[in-house]
Amino acid sequence: MTEPTPLTRPTLLPGLTRTTEPSEQPGTLHLVTAPALPPGLAFLDAPDIDSVVDANRALAGQLLAAADLWLFVTTAARYADAVPWELLRSARARGTAVAMVLDRVPPEAADEIAAHLSEMLASQDLGAAPLFVLPETWVDGQGLLPDRMTAPLSGWFARLAADADARAAVVRQTLDGALAALHPVVEALAEAADEQATAADALDERVRAAYRGAERTVDQGLKDGRLLRGEVLARWQEFVGTGEFFRSLEARIGRLRDRVVAAVTGRPAPAAELRTAIESQLVTLLRGVAAEAAENAYTGWKAHPAGAALLEPDLAHASADLPARAEQLVRDWQRGVLELVRVEGADRRFVARTAAYAVNATGLAVMIGVFASTAFIPTGLEVAAGTGTAVAGQTVLQAIFGDQAVRNLARTARVDLLDRVGALLADEAGRFLARTEAARPAAGAGGTLRRAAVEVERARHRSGLTRADRPALPTTEQDGRA
Repeated sequence: MTEPTPLTRPTLLPGLTRTTEPSEQPGTLHLVTAPALPPGLAFLDAPDIDSVVDANRALAGQLLAAADLWLFVTTAARYADAVPWELLRSARARGTAVAMVLDRVPPEAADEIAAHLSEMLASQDLGAAPLFVLPETWVDGQGLLPDRMTAPLSGWFARLAADADARAAVVRQTLDGALAALHPVVEALAEAADEQATAADALDERVRAAYRGAERTVDQGLKDGRLLRGEVLARWQEFVGTGEFFRSLEARIGRLRDRVVAAVTGRPAPAAELRTAIESQLVTLLRGVAAEAAENAYTGWKAHPAGAALLEPDLAHASADLPARAEQLVRDWQRGVLELVRVEGADRRFVARTAAYAVNATGLAVMIGVFASTAFIPTGLEVAAGTGTAVAGQTVLQAIFGDQAVRNLARTARVDLLDRVGALLADEAGRFLARTEAARPAAGAGGTLRRAAVEVERARHRSGLTRADRPALPTTEQDGRA
């Protein structure tokens, strides 16, 4: 069995599908047997490096990276173009072995053009690259140049194929150059990873700052009594003033009724209206702070180049389902307050002997207390605004649970509400944070890349690839030039 050629081995260009027939499919490698090619050599014909097709340029880069030696073919009309020289500089940086073919050269200008190209090669530290000049001429019926024109090039390859040391030198040079070029490239990649992580952190902080501000607004709204106004205050006055609140409580505190009812007036209204007013007031606050936080986060990202690239128009506003989730949050909190009252008063004969409505009424009073002040002790302004109703709620609850119990109840209810609000706003912030998380490199990626580069460099030196006594490429027939 014959030894497989390098191109048939799956370890070389494993991502390309081998085929023995021409194919227009991207990602295929057409294998052609060439009897005239000396043993030990295989040619890879890459697409144009300046092709207008992205897939062709990508394939050309892949093939060039896999080759041991680049035979760079250009014309007298295009040898000074920017694209090929950019690629040649890349070859020089990687230490890739390069040979040049300059074809379609007018015979009368061959010396002048060859000299100019040689100067350009020397200026780019590529002066040692063999240069073959092919004059402009006719081709045969198969589109091939006359043998006499290509003889210097084919002879050069024949000598390279016959010289095992020279072939090994080409492989060592290209491999060593590729490995040596890795270190600065990986260092640049590591720096980019660090910068990307830093940018992600900065973007995350802008989002978190926006939503921390939203949480502070809600917290302040519970402290300054702004929620104990308008519809909530009116419904609370009606609820207490009609006596509905007191009818739900034990008779032993009935002596407070006359003093409290005298402080308030209003038409009778069911407890459900007060609960709905509380829900509406809180939901309005939550919708407002969520919308403002989304706008602030969006603006913060828009001002950052990395953030602007991650933005979607819908991020400028709160989630479409935010109102529904806010309503559900408040309803869950209200149920939690009622359960809190039920649990806290479980060992009180008052709660044990009354119907569930007593717990409901007391829970509504606790909610109003959370709106009125953090410790359920109304300020003078709150007393004036509430026409004494907040004091009424406080007095009644103190009669039921005692002063310290009232304070604990209000504090617990307030903390529970803020926790729920924090979770809601965290979900809203998550719309932004998920985008930076998807774009963020792995933790410590920069350090991992640097350590890998160091290990590769150590292995390169241990391998002996860096030895300076490697044989040179074969020279061309005429003073190193054809």
